[in-house]
Amino acid sequence: MKIEIWSDFVCPFCYIGKRRLEEALESLPDDAEVDIQYKSFELDPDAKTETTPVMHEKLAKKYNQSLEQTKEMTSSMEEQAKAVGLDFRFDQMIPANTFEAHRIAKFAEEQGKSHAVTERFLSAALTEGKNIGDSETVYNLAVEAGLPAGEVEQILNGDDYEESVREEEREAYQLGVQGVPFFVINRKYAVSGAQPKETFEDALKQVWEEERGTPAFTSLNSKQGSTCSEDGCD
Repeated sequence: MKIEIWSDFVCPFCYIGKRRLEEALESLPDDAEVDIQYKSFELDPDAKTETTPVMHEKLAKKYNQSLEQTKEMTSSMEEQAKAVGLDFRFDQMIPANTFEAHRIAKFAEEQGKSHAVTERFLSAALTEGKNIGDSETVYNLAVEAGLPAGEVEQILNGDDYEESVREEEREAYQLGVQGVPFFVINRKYAVSGAQPKETFEDALKQVWEEERGTPAFTSLNSKQGSTCSEDGCD
C-alpha cells in the first residue's frame, strides 16, 4: 500500500493528521506493507519569515478577526493536538517561509531519512517555537535528524531540489489539492484534511481488503490456453 501525503511544516492540522494516520495504521495486519511518501506543499509560497512569535497576529489579520477570536480558534486546535499527544503552543509559533525546509526534505527522502526529517521539522515549527524559515535552524534540525552536515550546508547554499519541490506542488494542483494535509492511497483514494482516526481506519481497511482480493493481472484470455508446468504440459 502506498500513501502519499501532501503537507506543510507550519500546518497544525498536517501534524495532527499525521498522528491520526499513524494511529490508524496500527489497525492493519502485521504483514501489511505500507510505503509512506511525503510531498511538498507550501501554504503560502510568498510568506515572509518573521523573527518573533506573532502567529496570533498573523492569523487574526488573515481571517479578519480579533485577537480574542483567533486565540479561541487556536485553543481548539491545541486541544485536538493534545488528544494525539502533541503540545501546540501558538503563542510561541513563528510564521515562516518553508521552501528551504522542503528542499532539505527532498534530500532526506533520497537518504532514507524522510520520516525522521519530516517529524523533526513539524515538531520544531509547531511545538518548540523554532524558526523553520531560518536557514541555520533548518540546518541544525536536519543534522539532528541524521542528515550529513556538509551536504545539507551545500544544498542550503545552492538551488538543489528546487525543481523537485515545485514539481510536487504542480502535481498537487493537477490533483485538485486545495488544502493540506491531503492523503492519496494507491493513487486511487483520497482523504482530505486531518480526519478522525476512524476515517483513516476505514479507508485503510477498504484498500487492504481490495489489495488482498485483487489478482496481480486482469486476464484477457478468451478461453483456457495450453500451458506447461513442473507437472507437465496439457
